[in-house]
Amino acid sequence: MTTHVGSLARPRDLLDQMKEKLAGKAPGGYDERVRRAVAECVRKQSETGIDIVTDGEQSKPGFFLYVRERLEGFERRPQMKRPFFPAEVNAFPEYYAEYFKQAMIGGAIAPVVPLVCVGPVKYRGEQALKRDIDNLKAALKGARHHAAFMPAVAPSGVGSNEYYRSEEEFLHAVGAALRTEYQAIVDAGFLLQVDDPFLTDIFADPALDARQRRARAAMYVEAINRSLRGIPAEKVRFHTCYGINEGPRINEAALSDVVGYMLKVNAGAYSFEAANPRHEHEYHLWEKVKLPEGKKLVPGVITHASNIVEHPELIAERLVRFAKLVGRDNVIAGADCGFSSQATYHTEVHPSVVWAKFAALRDGARLASKQLWS
Repeated sequence: MTTHVGSLARPRDLLDQMKEKLAGKAPGGYDERVRRAVAECVRKQSETGIDIVTDGEQSKPGFFLYVRERLEGFERRPQMKRPFFPAEVNAFPEYYAEYFKQAMIGGAIAPVVPLVCVGPVKYRGEQALKRDIDNLKAALKGARHHAAFMPAVAPSGVGSNEYYRSEEEFLHAVGAALRTEYQAIVDAGFLLQVDDPFLTDIFADPALDARQRRARAAMYVEAINRSLRGIPAEKVRFHTCYGINEGPRINEAALSDVVGYMLKVNAGAYSFEAANPRHEHEYHLWEKVKLPEGKKLVPGVITHASNIVEHPELIAERLVRFAKLVGRDNVIAGADCGFSSQATYHTEVHPSVVWAKFAALRDGARLASKQLWS
């Protein structure tokens, strides 16, 4: 089976309208344009051989920005500077100064502004969530697919706290609010994907010692699991990654630091980076770590950090490695991360290359299947 992480490039005219909407204007035909973008996105996923599809996050202006639409209790703090990957940036300041201007932030339709919790956190995104669910349901009609998923942010990805007595209390409040979104996605018949690049950040944070890292990681996992209470694990995918696309990436956490906490999340499948050169070797970890019964891995076998289209034979080789370690029925072919986590005019991997990568993913999965079920 083939899938990916979720976010895909938005059409340029939709970006223009989304930018107007964020500026407080009401562009005509916006909702209809989003519907058509979702339909086109699902159609292309189906045509390129993706089995477990999604809406491409076409309605969302960005991984962080959509939180403003869904949760109340937060205020924007433009004056606050949000440090991105401090250890990595400190090691390569010249490179990342250019990177943030040209790639990750430079072409975004709106700046990433830190959110601070200043009051009780409550869910208010019912209308936007219903729109997303309805759009995906409509797009699936007539499109070849095995299943569909919808991403949602993890509790740890929702700003900082100035209201609750502790970070733990804050995370549980955010999780309780996000549970509305989580449950609605599952009730709609979709798989829920909890997006949590923040778990790996803990193990690369120079401000934390080993004890603090362990304690915070455990707190993050507890907050996720509490927000997932009552939702069957087989309806949940957990995704973690490193946040950076193209870069040196020498200060990222090893999967061995993260895997114990990742597997404690009450999910049926786990998605993580495994295709880029900083992490491909980590498949060896599964020679020692036992995948719990009934769980699946969704390793990245194509990367979002390069415009090179992986050869199907290499993709098959990557899949067979994992299959031989955790069982051929327990592996789904995936991507390292999303290809447009922010709505931007300048995606690092060109959209035409993304579809070529998906076609290669399909072909590689077929080759792996022939080898494993020969």
